[in-house]
Amino acid sequence: QLQLVESGGGSVQAGGSLRLSCTASGFAIHMAWFRQSPGKEREGVASIRTIGALTYYADFVKGRFTISRNNANNTVYLNMNNLKPEDTATYYCASERRRGICIPLTYYGLDYWGKGILVTISS
Repeated sequence: QLQLVESGGGSVQAGGSLRLSCTASGFAIHMAWFRQSPGKEREGVASIRTIGALTYYADFVKGRFTISRNNANNTVYLNMNNLKPEDTATYYCASERRRGICIPLTYYGLDYWGKGILVTISS
């Protein structure tokens, strides 16, 4: 069983920045961030593989968000810049423990999810 704990959410004005963190209780081969706004489906935001540190981004965050990870403490970060009101959502951390089948930015292969953290962007 892997536990994921998110932190760093909050409220900022449009154009501002936030940094989300997700610490896993153990090693995960793939970690990702998803988000869900009221009335919308949960969508992939960014993901990163442990081996090679390959990163993947949804088009709507490219150039604004950066995902990174610290393998020493099993933590993944999401640096969010130039935030927009439409970025308002609950952000979830997710991981694939070890199978290596995950398709980036999709649910496929993900084993564990965090409880989510709220990000609110005001105009």
